[in-house]
Amino acid sequence: MTKDLQTKLSDNYTMHTVWITGASSGIGRACAFQYAMQGCRLVLTSTSRPTLEQTADRCRELGASDIRILPYDLSEPDGIRLLVNEAWNAYGGIDILFCNAGISQRTAIEDTPMSVVRKIMEVNFFASAAMAQAILPLMISNGGGRIAVTSSIAGKFGFPLRCAYSSSKFALYGFFETLRAENRNRNISVTIICPGRVRTNISFNALDKGGVRHGVMDPGQDGGLSADKAARKIVRAIKRRRNEVLVGRGELLMVYIKRFFPNLCARLAAKIKPM
Repeated sequence: MTKDLQTKLSDNYTMHTVWITGASSGIGRACAFQYAMQGCRLVLTSTSRPTLEQTADRCRELGASDIRILPYDLSEPDGIRLLVNEAWNAYGGIDILFCNAGISQRTAIEDTPMSVVRKIMEVNFFASAAMAQAILPLMISNGGGRIAVTSSIAGKFGFPLRCAYSSSKFALYGFFETLRAENRNRNISVTIICPGRVRTNISFNALDKGGVRHGVMDPGQDGGLSADKAARKIVRAIKRRRNEVLVGRGELLMVYIKRFFPNLCARLAAKIKPM
């Protein structure tokens, strides 16, 4: 590895290039602000150009050295490889890919059509997997890089009204832990982010019966950790090349209950207020 590349991949993030999906709101937007304050170059992706432009304007105010916005609907798989190439070519490389985009649901299994299951899996799992697969050889040829992905405590255990969402988050663990194991000697780090309740718009945008927008802030979500606090913890974990980071408050205890007392976890999960 050249001296210039070693410097580029060091803990000094100035002039690093960071690509964030789901960057127009919530955790993605807050993380973009954190990287902007460190002087990074940013590539920002979400479905909405106007909200991306608002995020980009704020990032410029905070100190981002340069910004490109790449609006894209991640439920459309055919264009993802082209999207990856466009993001990579924007600055001649990506140092950190943060696959953060995702959608949730608020429906019981019997009320969840398979079309909704497939859409959630497409956005939450297949898009992130496809992006990582496409960018991996580029990062390897460039000397290494960091990949982060947002799973959830719902990727640790299932609970009511989240069948497709939880399934997609479980799947991310299998894919990205394998990616890490296969590339640990290639200077590729993989950080799996596992949020609990973070105060974002995810419940507003969750899919309800008929695949329509839920449009309600769940009380548990409303009382969650702020996106800014979550972002600081996430950016620090990626910087330190942590394998996993749990982000939230008391609800994270369920992760440890599942690990050591699985039967108790099953009983408690059934009692969780899902909305």
